[in-house]
Amino acid sequence: MAKVVAVNTSKEKGAVKTPVAKGYLALDWGLQGDAHAGKWHRQVSLLAQESICKMKQTGLELLAPGSFAENITTEGIVLFTLSVGTQLKIGDEASVEVTQIGKECHVGCAIRQITGDCIMPREGIFAKVVRPGWIKAGDEIIISS
Repeated sequence: MAKVVAVNTSKEKGAVKTPVAKGYLALDWGLQGDAHAGKWHRQVSLLAQESICKMKQTGLELLAPGSFAENITTEGIVLFTLSVGTQLKIGDEASVEVTQIGKECHVGCAIRQITGDCIMPREGIFAKVVRPGWIKAGDEIIISS
């Protein structure tokens, strides 16, 4: 079963995010209270715990959910193999639609400065909120088209 490992927010873009108990995905906006929320195609970022574990294997032991500035840390789903347009139902209410796979890492990225590498550009995905709702760690993620 695919699930949410953590919901993470930050007040600034490009910064490590902090896990929160729950978060509200607002329609066509993103995770309320997060710096990346807004009316654009990258409202919510997702990264798999399995991707974070790859980075840990390179010797970066202190990595945790939110270390790569992802809003939603997942488990049990290979995110970067999904297609743009794929919808993910998260928990009881919310749904997001994949809008971008990977990204270019911007110059001066705080994550890259801290870790020496950033897996988000290779294995992270971005989505827009198509159905609002609360999400939390442990919520099931269901893939739909």
